[in-house]
Parts: sequence; structure tokens; C-alpha cells
Amino acid sequence: MPKFFVKPESIKDHKIVLDGENAKHIGSVLRAKIGEKIVVGDGQGRDYECEIESIDKKEVIAKIVDIFSNDNEPKVKITLYQGLPKADKMELVIQKCIEIGVDKIVPVKTEHTVVKLDGKEDKKIQRWNKIAEAAAKQCGRGKIPVVENVMSFKEAIESVKKLDSSIIPYENEKDFKIKAFAREFKGESIGIFIGPEGGFSESEIKYAIENGVMPVTLGKRILRTETAGLVATVILLYELED
Repeated sequence: MPKFFVKPESIKDHKIVLDGENAKHIGSVLRAKIGEKIVVGDGQGRDYECEIESIDKKEVIAKIVDIFSNDNEPKVKITLYQGLPKADKMELVIQKCIEIGVDKIVPVKTEHTVVKLDGKEDKKIQRWNKIAEAAAKQCGRGKIPVVENVMSFKEAIESVKKLDSSIIPYENEKDFKIKAFAREFKGESIGIFIGPEGGFSESEIKYAIENGVMPVTLGKRILRTETAGLVATVILLYELED
């Protein structure tokens, strides 16, 4: 069944109102009919199996048939601090990392960042969040992970201090493997720093370490920016999930 997300206030009296893009997708893209079933998530860990009662261009009303808990969210919340990559690589990073289980994504400007948003940041963030929502629907997430506003590297370092621990994959770190970090980790939240093309500068690595971010190795091979975050997330969740 196709899945949609609504705000909790759209759920009332055993019915759910879907409007905006949701209504357009149900009516115009899926060409759904009255009586067909859909799944609606409230973004807070509950899913609703519903039967469509009415459809028009602006609004779809669905009757709740069943309610069940969504247990697809990882227990450990991973925030990916992704150095802004070139071209459309950020879209790939968002899509795949959300499918894997990342809780939040923060785009980061670094010394080696080449991309210039130049007044297009708001539009980019809107687009990236639409990609995040589509990925969350596709893989059955219990929530829509958020793509935050772009931060500077120093802002990102301050932000990650709110989490239980954080790592930065670094090609010059040879001994401390990410698997070892995962096996030693005790907590509920982790930040992962991934550099853009060209990686982080030596001064950024030094600053991160001085502020408690642990350098780790992902293995013998140097990974592309669009690959590294995905691999790091997969390893962590594999080691940490029951």
C-alpha cells in the first residue's frame, strides 16, 4: 500500500484529512479510487491503515481501519553532517542514507566546499526535504528525517556536542576502526562528519578532535563523499541494532 505522512492534527474522529501534495498524488498520480487502502503515518511512530472515503483535487478523506506502531526507526539516532558535495550528489546522499536509517542530515560548508548556493539555499533545502520525505515513504519509516539548514563547520561542531558521541572518518587514522567505536558506544545519539570532495582540511580535523569528535577509519580504501556516509551509517546500525 502507498504511504503518506500527515501532521497529528489532521487525524480526528477516526478519519484522516490529506491535502496539498498528498491529495494531488493520490488523485492525479496514483489515480486512486474510493474504497482503496493507503497507509498514513503521523511522524511520531504510529501508522494508520485507511480506506479512502472521498477524493477531490484539494482534499482526500480516509477512514481509519487499523492503527499499529511503526518499529522501523533505529534506536540509535544518527545525524549525518555532510560536507556539501558538487552537482546532485547531495540528493543521492539524502535518499540513500534516509533509506538506511539516518535520523537527521545537516549540510556543512567546509574549507574544501566548492558549491556556491548564492541565494538558492532556501530552494535547495525545500527540495532536499522533499527528497527526504519521498525516501521515508518508500522505505516505510516511522518519521520523516529532516534536512537542516546549511551550517558552517564550526557551527556543526557546536551542534554535535548535544549528541552522545561523534566520529569523523579520516584517511590518516589507521588504528581505531568504526566497528570498534560501535562496540564501545553506550548512548542514544551519534554524529558522523563526512567531508566534501577533497575531504576535510588538516585544520578542520584538528579542530574536530580538539572538540571531542573521534577520528575513525572505514578501511583501507578511500571512499567518495557520496559513499562514505552511507558506509559509515550501515556499519554503525549493523553493529548497534538488535
